[in-house]
Formats: sequence, structure tokens, C-alpha cells
Amino acid sequence: MATSTVAIAFLSYGVWVHHMFAVALGRNFLAAFAAASMLIAVPTGTKIFSWIATMWGGAIRFTTAMLFAVAFLLEFTIGGLSGVAFATVPVDWQVTDTYFVVAHIHYVLFGGTVFALLAGVHYWFPKLSGRLLDETLGRWSFWLIVLGFNAAFFVQHFLGLLGMTRRVYTYPNLPWFGALNLISTIGAAILVFGILLFCANVAMSLFFGTVAGDDPWNAWTLEWVAASPPAIKNFSEVPTVRSRRPLWDRKHPEAPDWMSV
Repeated sequence: MATSTVAIAFLSYGVWVHHMFAVALGRNFLAAFAAASMLIAVPTGTKIFSWIATMWGGAIRFTTAMLFAVAFLLEFTIGGLSGVAFATVPVDWQVTDTYFVVAHIHYVLFGGTVFALLAGVHYWFPKLSGRLLDETLGRWSFWLIVLGFNAAFFVQHFLGLLGMTRRVYTYPNLPWFGALNLISTIGAAILVFGILLFCANVAMSLFFGTVAGDDPWNAWTLEWVAASPPAIKNFSEVPTVRSRRPLWDRKHPEAPDWMSV
């Protein structure tokens, strides 16, 4: 994971030109930046498979936080696959400045950032506020956001392939244009409702949520040693760290020293 992060940071200097493949750069520049844009998929794929391997064989609890984390992985992968398509110069020429670009960027940014952010909010909200988010409202907001997001943006891949350009306020009455735009509009409305439900869940849970305690997830990491919400200096005494899961060691002192395993 660490090596992949460094590789992505390095390769990112050579991929930005795939946004400019439609200008007259010349074959050598196109070939170099196309190769870099394809190569960056390798460390990105390594990260995705590392995340999957982390979950593989685990006793996963599908809380709302975990649902958003899994959704992040799926949505971000879709965005990455469409990004590989842009690395192919002839394909990029065909879909440049179309709704295929709009679909791709939303799967990368919303799917790859907002879903992860929502997962983090549901996971760390108890530590921030001392109260749990409501799981029933959380699941409703999750499914509304997933359904609305994919209905709004997945169909835009097809609109782009059909030739619909972005940054226009209207479009010709061509086959499928009206139907696919209607699906996208309905999906956007569902997505907005899901986000509003999430906001309502946060607002209500701040005042009426179940008291979380210090460690509601039976976690391993040190933030769950501190009080919820934390005191000014986090810990009354510095906790002992002797493994990758110090809170587990604290709760199970009879367990072996995992540093030595």
C-alpha cells in the first residue's frame, strides 16, 4: 500500500496530459502520456486488491460505516476502469468533452471520496460526539445514495458514447437522449434525498443518539482508548503500544505479543 501510494504520486506527474489528448501534441507526447496513464492503473489496482485482501476471511459486520466503505471500493473501481479507457488515445478522441467524462469524474471523486468520507463519518461520529448515528436511518440513506448516485451517473457513460456533449443546457431529440437524461435526473433527485436524510441523521443523533461509550466498535486502535468525545490531551496517561493493535492488547493482556508473531 505504501509503495503504491508513492508510485501513484510519482506517475501522476505524467498523466495529466490525458485531459489534452484532443489537442495537437504530436505522436511522441501522446504515446508517452498514454503509457503513463495506463501504468498508473497498476499501483491503483494493487491498492484495490489490498483492500479486498484485508477484508477476505474477516468477520465483517455490515454496519452503515462498512456498507459505505464497500460501496467506495466498488464505485471507485468503476471510475478507475473508465479512466483506463481515457488512456487509450483513439478512445479519448471519441469521448472527449462528452458525458462519458462527466460520468468518469463523478465515479472517481464522488465514488472515491464522498463514499469514503461518509464511511468515516459513520465510524468516527461516536468518537466526535459521544453518540451513535442511527443505524436504521443510516441504512436508508446508504441505499438511497447508492441508488441515486448510480442512476444519475452510470447512464451518462452511455450518453457520452452516443455523442452527447457536456456543458450544454439542452440537447437534440436523438434516440435514447431523452430517456437516459430522465433516468439521470431522477437519480440525482434520489441522491439529494439520501444526502438530506444523512444530514438529518447527524443532526438528530447529536442530541438524541444512543450514548456510544469509549469503544462502541470493539476496535483495535488508540483513538478508542480516549473518552468520547476526547479530552483536551486525549489520554490521562500515555497508552502502551507493543503491536499494530494496541487496544486489543489492552483488553486482552493474556494474548501473545503480536510484535513477536
